[in-house]
Amino acid sequence: MLKSLSAIAFGVLVAFAGTAAAQTYPSKPITMTIPFAAGGPTDVLGRVIAQRMGEILGQQIVIENVGGAGGMTGAKRVADAAPDGYNILLGTVGTQAQSQSIYKKPLYNAETDFTPVALVAEVPIMLITRKDLPVSNLKEFIAYAKENQTKMQYGSAGAGSATHLGCVLLNYLISVDITHVPYRGTGPAMQDLQGGRIDYLCEIISTAKPQVDGGTVKPIAIMTKERSPALPNVATGLDQGTPKLEAYTWNAIFLPKGASADLVKKLNAAAVETIKTPAVRERLAALGAVVVSEDRTTPEYLAQFLKGEIEKWAGPIKASGVTVD
Repeated sequence: MLKSLSAIAFGVLVAFAGTAAAQTYPSKPITMTIPFAAGGPTDVLGRVIAQRMGEILGQQIVIENVGGAGGMTGAKRVADAAPDGYNILLGTVGTQAQSQSIYKKPLYNAETDFTPVALVAEVPIMLITRKDLPVSNLKEFIAYAKENQTKMQYGSAGAGSATHLGCVLLNYLISVDITHVPYRGTGPAMQDLQGGRIDYLCEIISTAKPQVDGGTVKPIAIMTKERSPALPNVATGLDQGTPKLEAYTWNAIFLPKGASADLVKKLNAAAVETIKTPAVRERLAALGAVVVSEDRTTPEYLAQFLKGEIEKWAGPIKASGVTVD
């Protein structure tokens, strides 16, 4: 009896301590890990989100860029951190979903090693080519790729990245086997595309748009169901007869596993208020990002969404035979 009462009392004290901590949270700066290099599309979006979230929470959110292993190195750092709310991850489709299939030994279990907080935005991926590739639309690209696949090369921001797997999906759907050239980030890959040293990229729209607008690369297709307001004149794969050509990255906030419900609630509320802020929405729209609807911002939705994304990408990744050690 005494043991039972002691256990109950201990449980009450733990719950009270957790609630008290949440009420005073945050009492110091928060670290947001962005698992990619500074200056890339995830970094740019994350800094917009972090600045406003910090204002709402009343504490600075400090960005740490930790790249490597397709973003898993940075994500792993958060997975291993204390679940006290001071280490948060801006995860992506690559770090949280695609990594679970493309890597032979993922550094973590994305479903069990993190606490979902909020899905915040989706960013389309688009197919772009070197400007002198003799094609002007997706149908012509497919025909050219089939005929010249042994001579062509496509680039990416790194093996296992969302840009790599966007092209894996494309190549799988159109039944071509084309050499992949992985780079250490989007910047050098884009430079080689502009210089004509590779033939195409499946690039995040926020990075591709300035080059498309400047005429240094050629836009072929937006890889989502609907056209992007950022580049409304670029047709989708669906528009051009390839309805399954859907590849996009998304951004969501995660805590380490074991984070309290009170901490999740407070961070979720700050994230939702952030993406409702007109200036944030305007900035994200300029980057080509689509802010998710409010019904998709709950932790419960993110947990189910993540499960579905892992399953969605497992099929084409396994069918393509692409793996990364």
